[in-house]
Amino acid sequence: MRKLTREITVGDVKIGGNNPIVVQTMNSLPLSDVKGNINQIIETVRYGNEIIRVALPDFDQINYFKEIVKNSPIPVIADIHFHHKLVMEALKAGAKGIRINPGNFGSKKNLTDIIKGAKDYGAAIRVGVNSGSLDKNILKTYGERSAEALVFSALEFIKIFEDNGFFNMKISLKSSDVRTTIKAYKMFSERSEYPLHIGVTEAGPIPEGIIKSSVALGNLLLDGIGDTIRISLTAPPEEEVRTCWNLLGSLDIRRKYPEIISCPLCGRASIRFEEKLKEMIPEIKKRKLPIKVAIMGCEVNGPGEAKEADLGIAFSHKIAYLFKNGNIYKKGEEDKILNEFLEILKRMESET
Repeated sequence: MRKLTREITVGDVKIGGNNPIVVQTMNSLPLSDVKGNINQIIETVRYGNEIIRVALPDFDQINYFKEIVKNSPIPVIADIHFHHKLVMEALKAGAKGIRINPGNFGSKKNLTDIIKGAKDYGAAIRVGVNSGSLDKNILKTYGERSAEALVFSALEFIKIFEDNGFFNMKISLKSSDVRTTIKAYKMFSERSEYPLHIGVTEAGPIPEGIIKSSVALGNLLLDGIGDTIRISLTAPPEEEVRTCWNLLGSLDIRRKYPEIISCPLCGRASIRFEEKLKEMIPEIKKRKLPIKVAIMGCEVNGPGEAKEADLGIAFSHKIAYLFKNGNIYKKGEEDKILNEFLEILKRMESET
């Protein structure tokens, strides 16, 4: 069961409480490419993205940022480091949230200025603690980039925010190490009711980054931990969004696209099975259907091993079997059955 956390808002998106886990990603283009950034946000939304984070490195880029925010169909979070006055400019420009690592802003007064600004504009703050930027004194006490150090740092900053009457915040405790990430989030979850943004920082390229993130975040999600999610990949942001949905769908937490059940290749498989997979999988993946779809290479691995599939197809010696809910209801020449299978998918999508 998912842990019940405090509900917060980022623009019109509700996070925590009984709300669904929110998918988010981050733009990857220079802010000066305003049109490119806007198109990139729209593309991520097409894949199911719900919040976008945009890096705002310096004051000379605030006008670009303002134009991007103005044209974004989803709430924009400004990612800001070091410049506490830049936070105010981002809020004036329409940012619905600010992502900061409080340790990067120097004095306590700088933090209180940020808090006041967020309160005045009704914005959320993500207190993002990363293993790579922990305070030296904390590292001396708790050890190099340990889970304990991450948790202590987060709780210490939260107290500052609470003492200033600010509660519209979510927390992240990210490490590039899987075990540290899991341990930190679990420790923090036991001590606080603030919603958690979960992720592995700098997870890496595909497929390594997907594997690393899936191990860490799957572990946390199965324990009911996590209110927003980003899978940080060295890849285009739409790939991050797709991977988030695949992970959530595989755990039956939230599904947007079909889950594909397919058998491994073996000597029993129809001689054209691998060829058909290349044709079918892209067609299935692009459908906005929260269903399970099975593709099987022989009659042995047909509906018997895909009972949970809503729709499936099995190939066998130039004959294909079409089945729904684990039961065969039609068989025939494989190309005809394949075409019908794809048409059913299209129809199902149009009816949702």
